[in-house]
Parts: sequence; C-alpha cells; structure tokens
Amino acid sequence: MDMMRNLIRLVEAFGPSGCETEIAQTIEELAKPYVDEISRDTLGNLICRKKGSGPKVMFSAHMDSIGLVATHIDEKGFVRVGAVGGVSAKEVMYAPVRFRNGTRGLVCAKEGAELDKLKVSDLYLDIGAAGGEEAEKLVQVGDAAVYDTPVRQVAGRVISPYLDDRIACLVLLMAMERLEEGDNDLYFVFSTQEEVGCRGAKTAAWAIDPDYGIAVDVTGTGDEPESKHQASALCGKGAAVKVMDHSVICPPALVEKLMSLGAEKGIPVQRDVLQFGGTDAGPIQATRGGVYAGGISIPCRYCHTPTELVDLGDVEACADLVAAFAACRLEK
Repeated sequence: MDMMRNLIRLVEAFGPSGCETEIAQTIEELAKPYVDEISRDTLGNLICRKKGSGPKVMFSAHMDSIGLVATHIDEKGFVRVGAVGGVSAKEVMYAPVRFRNGTRGLVCAKEGAELDKLKVSDLYLDIGAAGGEEAEKLVQVGDAAVYDTPVRQVAGRVISPYLDDRIACLVLLMAMERLEEGDNDLYFVFSTQEEVGCRGAKTAAWAIDPDYGIAVDVTGTGDEPESKHQASALCGKGAAVKVMDHSVICPPALVEKLMSLGAEKGIPVQRDVLQFGGTDAGPIQATRGGVYAGGISIPCRYCHTPTELVDLGDVEACADLVAAFAACRLEK
C-alpha cells in the first residue's frame, strides 16, 4: 500500500461531520480487497467486516472532520460561519478553505480584531464574490467548508490538514492489508460525527455488540516547546497505547496486552495519558453491558489546526499493533 498516495486521497475527500458520503466512498474502495463484507448504517458509519468464529473485535477510526458552516451571507458577499466541531478562531485565521462544490475562500476577521478574544462567530469567509447575489450562487446557508491546505512530507514526518483522523483511517487500511490468519470476528468501523459527540461509534457499537473495542485516533503530544505535559505521548516514539483521557479509563489488563504485544512483535509502543479530549473508546466502553475498550493512538502535534503533524514511523507502528491485536488469541 502506498502510504502517502492513499493519505492524500483520504485528506482530499470531503467529509465534515454529518457529510461523510464522499470520504466513506473513498475508504470503501480502498478497503474492499481486504474484507468479506462492507455495509453502512443509518448514521453513515462504514463497517468493514472480516469474518471469524472467535470474539468480536471492533476497531473504530472516525472519518469525519471539523469544519465551518455558512450561517449568513451579507450584501457584500462575505460568508459568516459557525463551527462544526472543535474549531479555534485564532488558529484558523487566514486558512484557505473549500466547499463541496469546489468554491474556495479564505478565513478572515475584521481589521484590528484581537486574536485572543476572537470567536468563531467573529469570522467570515471571503470567497471572492463581488456581492451577495453572486455569493449566493456559490454558497448556500448550511453548506460546510473544510481546510484546503496541502499534504507535505518533511523528512520522516507529514504535515497535513485532518490527520485527525484520516491518518487513523489509513492505519486501519494498512492493518487490513497486513492481517495474519486468526479466529477473531473483526469489524473495522469508520465512524461518523465523532467531532460533534462520538455519535457514530455509539450506534455502531450497539449494533455490533463487540467483546473488545479499540479506538484508533490521534492523541496530543508532550514534546512541544514549553509543554505543560497535559499529554504523555511523544512524536517518533511509536504507537501510543491509551491508558486514559476524559472519555475513558482503559482496563489495565487490556493496556498490558497491547504493550506486551508491542514488545513481543518488536513494535515501538508508549503509554498514552491524555488529560483532555476523548475518542470513540468512550461510547464503545459504555455500550450495552460494557465492552473491554482501549485505544491505539498516533501522536499528533497541532491538532485541530489546518496544519497537523505526525511521524510516519508512528503510523507504521500503529498499523502493526492493530494487525497484531486483530490476529491475537482473545477470550470471549
């Protein structure tokens, strides 16, 4: 599998929360050779199953992204916006964006705006329209826009928009390709609407009723200058095995299982303690009578900005660890 080529395909596929049809189609095309059946549920989750007679194991990587939604178009042709998911106004200033129909624009705020006090409601998109009538032919209220920054490889790392969570979608696809024979009944879920409340994973887990659930997502890093160490993972140190975040406290036995698999298979691993945020592991863990839920995370710097960064060695390690867990012997 060509990692960079497929990452670019995933990043360029349109898919803000609630509008995941295009990214789901892209993933389905890439996943089809590796699984036995593919389905979609009412919320749009893409569920790829590799059948087995053993315990049900659900891997979940969310395919939706944060973005901006048009709320008003003024007489001058500027598009006022609201947030889809966790958007920080000061971090998206002057970022290029695009709508599903190909219309492009730039995130702006009024001249002299104080960045530290800026709210998303203070932002507008300049789409180059000469006036409101022209703008309304290009954009409708309710249309969503996503970041339009490029994907660039820098040495052994990649800078890109929406590594949260397209890089984890890539990890699942890479793991599918690397799967060894095993008895487990595997469900690779590409979930919807994670950025607005982990909604897709909740319904998918209820329907699948897994014995084990592993959320594959990015995690914050503690290696940036002047870090306050709210995150323990370090870029370039391997797959981050989730211990806890604000959505989940993982069973210690599952944490140890993933750590020992890393040691056994020669996969670099590290522990992931995140003092904020959450993943699909939260709703998976609380499904029905409860699920043994954990996480395999890719350390990511500058999350939710138009230019996130991950180490490609960490991506490889996460794919290897997912594949190893998928094939290992588990008890029901």
